[in-house]
Amino acid sequence: MIPKKGMIKVSDVWERIIHWWLAATCLLLIVTGLGMMFHSFNFLAAPVGGLKNLKLIHNFTGLLFIPALFFAVLTWWKEAGIFKFPEDLEWVKVAGGYLWHVDNPPETGRYNPGQKAFFLAVAGFGGLMVISGLIMWFPLSLPRILVAWMYPLHAMGLLVIFPFFFIHLYLGTIGVPGSAPAIFTGYVTRSWCEKQCPKWLKEKEKEGTLEVFGEEKKAAHGGHH
Repeated sequence: MIPKKGMIKVSDVWERIIHWWLAATCLLLIVTGLGMMFHSFNFLAAPVGGLKNLKLIHNFTGLLFIPALFFAVLTWWKEAGIFKFPEDLEWVKVAGGYLWHVDNPPETGRYNPGQKAFFLAVAGFGGLMVISGLIMWFPLSLPRILVAWMYPLHAMGLLVIFPFFFIHLYLGTIGVPGSAPAIFTGYVTRSWCEKQCPKWLKEKEKEGTLEVFGEEKKAAHGGHH
């Protein structure tokens, strides 16, 4: 998948690495977690030789998830972790035009309130999953009642992240056509930007920091004058 001339850069290599790292570990944790939590999903343990091995995979994937979550929060908190009022509230009132037709949905920055909610759910409940998971794995000399509470908290984290993950997957593929290239190549079409992040597009053009495929050298050359 090679970007075409005129496409706009919306994510850099670091962001795409973090995205895929977080997505891969999150998906593996969901699958292995379901395999251990519900009897009807126990069949997921068969390819890896049983529930004991599935638990090992789950636990060590959790260790890989920790730095991915840390870097994700570090990378996106400023743009995706803070709601801006009143513009974000206006977007929420009309659901961004996703659920019903809206002639002129409120313009959003790089991330809309829906994406911000997903990010905060992953950051908050992902943190809860990490803490509860580590206590379950290493209860040490902690009070038994505290350790016992980690199991329902861990399950609650799954119930929140699970639907968010698949809504995100749907919107990043067939739900919002043209979104997938953003996490494969980092580039999307101008029309996609005008619809999904118009405010961000205008700000980048005003600053003169918009990166357009096939025009980077010209922009860089112009910057020397």
